[in-house]
This record gives sequence, structure tokens and C-alpha cells, in this order.
Amino acid sequence: MIEPIPHSIVPPVVGAPEPPLRLAVMTSGGDAQGMNPAVRAVVRTALNRGADIFAIYEGYRGLIEGGELIRRVGWDDVSGILNLGGTVFGTARSARFREAAGRQRAVHNLLRKRIDRLIIIGGDGSLSGADLLRQEWPGHLEQLLADGQIDQRTADSHPALMIAGLVGSIDNDMLGTEMTIGADTALHRIVEAIDAISSTAASHQRSFIVEVMGRNCGYLALMSAIAGGADYVFIPENPPDPGWQQRLCRLLKTGRSAGRRKSIVVVAEGARDTQNNPISSDDVRRVLEDELGEDTRVTILGHVQRGGAPSAFDRSMSSMVGYAVVAEVLAATPASIPRLIGTSGNRISREPLMESVARTRQLAELIAARDFDAALTMRGDAYTELFHVFHSVTHALPSLQKTAAATSTSRAGRIAVVNVGGLAPEMNAAARVAIRIGLRRGHTMLGVRGGLPGLIQGAIRSMAWGDVDGWASRGGAHLGISRNALPASESTALAVALAEHRIDGLLLIGGWDALSALHTLRREQDRHPEFVMPMITLPATIDNNLPFSELSVGADSALNLIVDAIDRVREAGTASPRCFVVETMGDHCGYLALLGGLSGGAVRVYLPEDGITLDQLSADAKQWCGVFGPGRNCS
Repeated sequence: MIEPIPHSIVPPVVGAPEPPLRLAVMTSGGDAQGMNPAVRAVVRTALNRGADIFAIYEGYRGLIEGGELIRRVGWDDVSGILNLGGTVFGTARSARFREAAGRQRAVHNLLRKRIDRLIIIGGDGSLSGADLLRQEWPGHLEQLLADGQIDQRTADSHPALMIAGLVGSIDNDMLGTEMTIGADTALHRIVEAIDAISSTAASHQRSFIVEVMGRNCGYLALMSAIAGGADYVFIPENPPDPGWQQRLCRLLKTGRSAGRRKSIVVVAEGARDTQNNPISSDDVRRVLEDELGEDTRVTILGHVQRGGAPSAFDRSMSSMVGYAVVAEVLAATPASIPRLIGTSGNRISREPLMESVARTRQLAELIAARDFDAALTMRGDAYTELFHVFHSVTHALPSLQKTAAATSTSRAGRIAVVNVGGLAPEMNAAARVAIRIGLRRGHTMLGVRGGLPGLIQGAIRSMAWGDVDGWASRGGAHLGISRNALPASESTALAVALAEHRIDGLLLIGGWDALSALHTLRREQDRHPEFVMPMITLPATIDNNLPFSELSVGADSALNLIVDAIDRVREAGTASPRCFVVETMGDHCGYLALLGGLSGGAVRVYLPEDGITLDQLSADAKQWCGVFGPGRNCS
């Protein structure tokens, strides 16, 4: 029996201010790292907007059981959760929610709290369930009113349920957003595992098969294969034709002949061939053992991919979409179309919720129907391009049949790869891909040691496919680097070196110094015709301060290190009240400080773009010391 709403709710007084809007947030379905940063942002943004915010604990089960599983939350209830994996509000599936009676009870429980706005963080099933509840809301109101469970005033005050959704899914499988909450952290876990496996694989000259999650989406498999330097990948959207066993063995055998000591194959759990035959990690293992006689091991990562603290990106992105979803649901009206809040081009996006769910399910149906071209097209151009990048990098073996581009002598050239300026993580990974893709297209790739001074001094050698093996996971810069900018006085010496080594193109990997050097070369083209050639600066700087580039190589790694440091100093300060001041790099750009503060949970961030005064610093110190008081910590 559903208990009636108590009539102690006082009717509004004429002329009194409007009561604050009430909304609730819940996490449902599989947990995903980044859910906690999202709910933290939702709660604190709602409080900042003057709304009453409730948390629904244990997903749809809490929505049906009600009581203490739906309760008001405040600022402190989400304090200290930014760096926690999983979801502090809990998540659980509910068979009762699949029944109309269960959904009616859920409506009643929301009405008891006077809640008619709901934010759902979950996968397509969780989001679909919320939309079904929204559609049925008027009918449930009528039934509750007829049964005497609510009065007319309650029904009139809450005629509709307004919803908005965030996608919590490590698979990154929802169409309508470029990234889902948890996908980046899961990718970090996979790459860490591949790095660890690679070292033991190389020691014993073994092959390893790594199975990752992804029933209908190969994002984790494809991205981890690129980032981890894997040699082959199986994804649902681009399955191999029958006979893939021979192609796989030929590729791995050629790589071993070129000097590679290990082989890494990544398999998505939903991998199939074009005839819809499943391809499991054990299938691949048997092929390598039977056909190549390889000493092969299988690693199934399983729920390790869901665990651990969220990455810096998952913290910042989840915080941004959490902020935006509150604005969306507070502005919604009964006539509003429910929206999915996500990202597109590193910007907040608002897509029709159920249209996104429908397209996601359609893609799964296309895979089941073996219409793989359509499925890959639905994933988008960026996803397709990533697959081609992986294919180019792994197939750039010296003894493989050359492509049409490689055999075209008119297009082949000598391209030099040079690191310029300050060191940035992933410089090796960038050089590795550039060199292998250049080799695949028939170019002679030249590695320059020691930056532009090394180029002038002739520290240049031709790079082969095997020379960059293993670079994907290594820090530093194997080609060396120099901070020396290119003064105009050395332009003549550089021109002589370019002519002497018959260099036809330059790839400068670096930050502001690399961009400045490129500008100098362009400016000197009238004096030195040797500089008239294709020249590119690949942005690689932890400061992330180059124009026309939203994210530079190395910035994300630096940001993760900053967030990890903030987590550690926060833990170190739990024993006594302290205020930690964390200084980051960023001479004229506050990117690391701003994103590090947002992802690390700082209470104040000072940026070079804003400046700082002693009066401001004094006021901030007084404010936050008063807020935190004895026994509390801030950073």
C-alpha cells in the first residue's frame, strides 16, 4: 500500500516568495569513474543556484523504496569525493521499476519530496527508464489522485517530470557525446596494464593478448592499442574478413623479423569477424600458438577497467557537464525536450536525449546485421581516422608490400623530425607515429638529435621501423632536445645543413620555441630558398599555450601528475588543519593551474591571466579560513 502524502504541507501564502525549485540526482547502471565528480558538480551548482537538491541512493531501487534513500544533500555531503572511483550514491538495478506499479511508486516517492526535476547519470538503459517515467508521469498522477494518495494541489503543482541526462559509461558508446564519463580513466587503466605487460613480454619474447571491455564499441580497444603501441586490434565496428588468422600471423611474424621482441594484440569483448563469428582472446591465443609457435599469454582486464581514482580529464569534464546539466534541468518546462548533456569539440553539447539513445541502439543493430560500414560511419570521422592511424602505424613494416604512395618516387621525400624547446611527455610517441607513417608513405625519415643545433651540426640519421619500437610508452625524448631558439645569425648555417642532407620537409615537435623557429624560417625564405619546403610545428608543451591548438602533446600527462600530487598532499593533511599552496608551471598561461584546480578540488586558483593583489590574497585567506575552520583542509 502506498502511503498518502501527508497534508501537513502548508499551502502557499499569497504574496510570499516562490519556494526554491527541487531537483534530484541519481547514478544508475554500471559504475564509471567520474560519476562522483559529476554528482559533486551537480550538488554544488544547484546550491549555488538556490535550488534544493536531493540525492537518490542506490539507483532505481532507491527511487522505488524511497524514505531515507531519497534525501536532501548539502555542500559537505559531496566534499572529498572528487578523487574517488565508483559512485558514493550507489547504483543498483531494479526489477520492480520494469513494472508499472513500481514506476507509480517511484512517482509517489518523488512527490512526497515535492521533486519534479531529475538528473540521471548512467547508460542508455538508465536514461531510457527515466524518459519512460517522464512520459508516464501524468497517468500516474491521475491514478494517485484517484486513489487518494495525493491531493489536487500536489497534482497541479507538479504536472510533469523534467529530466536531463549525463552518460556514465566506460565504453564511450553513446552517440550524442564525444566522451562519456569514465571512458578516459578506463583507458588509463588499460594503457597502464599494457605498459606493464610489454616489459615482461619483451623480456621473454612473448605474445600477449589483452581483452578489454566494449560489446558494441571498440573505443577502448582502439585507443589503448594506439596509446600502448599494440601490434593488432580487433573491434566490433571494423571486423576482419575470414582468413584474418593468416593476415595476423603474417604481420606479427614480419615484425619479429624486423627485430621486435614482443607482440601485443588487443581484443574488444564484442569483437567478431564479418560473418558474425565471435573472436575471443582465446581464439587469438590458439592461432598464435598453433600457427607461429608463439609463447602466448592472455590477460582479461575485466572490472579493473572500472576501478581506481578518476583521471584529470574525467574530473574536469564530469564537473563541466555536471554544471551544465543543472542549468538545463532548472530551465526546463513541461514542454521541453529532455536533453543529453555531453561534449563536442571540447565544448558542452545539448542533444535530444532519446534521439541519442535511439541512434546508439541502432548502431548496435547495424553491427548485429553485419552492416559494418554504416556502423563505422555512425561512429564519426574522427573514430574512423583513428582506425586508419593505427593501421598505418602497425603496417609500416619494412618488408611488407609497399603501397601506391610508397612506390611513387615523385612524392617520396626526406623528412626530418626535430624536437625543439622544453621537454614534454609523449614527444617520443609523437615522433614514433610520424616516423612510421612517413615510412609507410614511402618517405625517408630522418631523426635529428639535439634539436636545431644538432641539425646544424649534422647529428642526423635515417630512421627505420624498428628504431622507434617501444617509444609509445617512454618518457623523455630519445631524439634529444635543445631549448636554443633559432637566431637569425644561424639561419645560413641551417640552410647549408638542409641542403647538404637534402632535406625536403621539417617536422618540429615542441612548444613556443618550435613555433618561433618556424616563424624565423618562414621569414628567411627570401634570403634562403632552402627554407621553402613543407614545415609543420606539432604542438608539444605542458603549458598548452600555443595558438590555434586546444590541446598540446604533453599537457594531459602533466595535468594528471598535478592532480595526483594534489590528492597526495590532501591525504597528508588529514591529520591536522592545513592550507596547501600548490604551484604549477605555466609562465604566461594558466591552463595547468585552472584545470588542475578544477580537477583537484582546489578552493582558489590564481592565474597569470587574472593576476593577484595582496588585498585579494588577504580576503581569500580570511574567507577560506573561516569556512574551513579547525580540523579542515583546503588547497
